[in-house]
Amino acid sequence: MTLIEQVKELHAEGLYSNLKILASMLLTMSDHSTDMFPPMCKYQLQAYFADSLYETLEYKRAEAMYRKALQQRKAASKNNRAKTSSSTPPQQWQPSEVDLKYRIYQCHMHLKENRDAMSILESVPAKQRTAKVNMALGKLYQKAGMERSAVSCFKEVLRQCPLSLEAILCLLALGVKVAEVAGMTMAGVQGLQNSEWLSSWIKGHAYITTKDYSRAINTFNTLDKKTLLRDNLEVLGALGDSFYKANDYKNAVAKFERIHMLDPYLLKGMDLYASLLAKENKADELQQLGTALFQVSDRQPEPWITLGYHCACVKRHTRAIYFAAKAYQLNQESVQALLLKADREDTRGYPALSGGDADGLVECYLSNGRNREAVSVALNACKTLGYTPSTLTLYASVLMEDPVSQDKAKSTLDRALSIKPDYLKAVTMKVKILQIKQKYEEAIELLRSQLVNQSLCVLHQLLGDCLSAVSDYQEALDQYSIALSIDPTDQKSLEGLQRIEKNGNNLEANQDEDVDAMEDEEEAELLGSDAEAQWSDQEQWYGVQ
Repeated sequence: MTLIEQVKELHAEGLYSNLKILASMLLTMSDHSTDMFPPMCKYQLQAYFADSLYETLEYKRAEAMYRKALQQRKAASKNNRAKTSSSTPPQQWQPSEVDLKYRIYQCHMHLKENRDAMSILESVPAKQRTAKVNMALGKLYQKAGMERSAVSCFKEVLRQCPLSLEAILCLLALGVKVAEVAGMTMAGVQGLQNSEWLSSWIKGHAYITTKDYSRAINTFNTLDKKTLLRDNLEVLGALGDSFYKANDYKNAVAKFERIHMLDPYLLKGMDLYASLLAKENKADELQQLGTALFQVSDRQPEPWITLGYHCACVKRHTRAIYFAAKAYQLNQESVQALLLKADREDTRGYPALSGGDADGLVECYLSNGRNREAVSVALNACKTLGYTPSTLTLYASVLMEDPVSQDKAKSTLDRALSIKPDYLKAVTMKVKILQIKQKYEEAIELLRSQLVNQSLCVLHQLLGDCLSAVSDYQEALDQYSIALSIDPTDQKSLEGLQRIEKNGNNLEANQDEDVDAMEDEEEAELLGSDAEAQWSDQEQWYGVQ
């Protein structure tokens, strides 16, 4: 067995740390003795050495060695004196130029050098690009905003591999029509058994990209309940994401909880699950989830985000910011890491970093008096995320700031409530507009209809305010009492009770004063009548005399 064959054996067995030592020595020897290996053998040795560096996480050294191997390959191919011999490996042993360039791309990605990664893949001629090269290049184009080039790459992936489901998702996200995507895919899988789920799966994701979340939910529910994909994690993940985007947080939590029970080692989507648990202030569940995720990996952002949300729930804001920063360091595309950090910065008194994606940004602009920018962000949220109850309510919150546009804000809230009649944020905002316009009866009617289905502290408190405004103090008192029975610490309900009690005391004092005044008047009248009677008697007596 030759030296190159020994190197190949180590590579095939995955003994990369051993290979790294041996290959380093052999390459040094070949540098001092140019006749030790034929040019193509040296090229292969360099490629194997680069692989060993890559597998032992030395990405910068690996990238440099892959480039040396490419140069060696070019030199060897031009060497007319190269001859086949027993020491030259068969052709199938030699890694291709495309494979080496793909490895260089992987090194650049680990080093977060996206431009260099794109450049090396673009150097591969279009006709020689494999499916994995096109997929990688498509993702880089998509990140860089080069949508046409990205679409071309993903379509090429589908032509080569019709069941490349991630490529399908990328094409839908880039705005390619669902009929075109489905046509390319279904044409390649004709005759395959058990592929009837595919068209529904594509439609479901197409509904998500067009923000038609109700249809997406129905589609994925059908896949989960009526096909062989029951309890599939990908389907459940899409279902949970659809519920979340539709502002149905209760069902979203249920789906993500089910995912975690089915596969405790899955990290995808657990950061979103953590954010939903944080909305409900479930600190214990967050701690348990964070502990479980850290046992899976501490090199992914999801465990750090979960622990950050737990710290936020228990008011340890500095640690929450640290965990958010750690998560962002691991993945700079982590949306939840940024939102968590923004929320915690806001609690420390930095209004310019207020949290909650578009909501937080709008709040920042409004707090700084930059209403135009706030309107722009709110409208962009509607266009990007779809006209959902949350985005419409966000837009209405900006319109409310200007008295001239409050009627438009009210109609926007009506549109939000037509989509989701019990959306609390829209209800409370509409009530506030009606209070400003002193339309208390309409506000009372709205609140009563909401309380039929959801008995919440804030709704009882607002109803108490409206009833108090129309002087129905007794029922207002009842509503404040109900609100305090739900949340004894609700400050607004306490203030409402105090106002009514103060008004009641004033009324009693006024009534006492009225009674005293009436008694004084009666006494004065009695005294006056006695005097008149006495005077007439005197007149009568004098008249008699």
